Amino acid sequence: MARYRTLLKTVSYYGVHLVVAAGVAYAVTGDGVAALTLSLLEPTVQMLFFYLHETLWERQAQRRPSAAGPCAAADGPQLPVCGHRSVLQHSA
Repeated sequence: MARYRTLLKTVSYYGVHLVVAAGVAYAVTGDGVAALTLSLLEPTVQMLFFYLHETLWERQAQRRPSAAGPCAAADGPQLPVCGHRSVLQHSA
């Protein structure tokens, strides 16, 4: 599901970027063909790198340990405030 969302986000970003790039390229060059070429080339390359960037960030986020710490997966009763087991249960 995360990859599908990332892909949709990438396509949306591509569309917005395409319009902006065409406008900027036309303002700079005054040439419609050059503006169209630049607006298609640059965002297409950028889209591929954006997807790669998002995929790597998502993979990195999945590798991080949980914020509850190493005790979160341990068996036994947990304290309701922080989720860690009591000090006596750690030493046992």
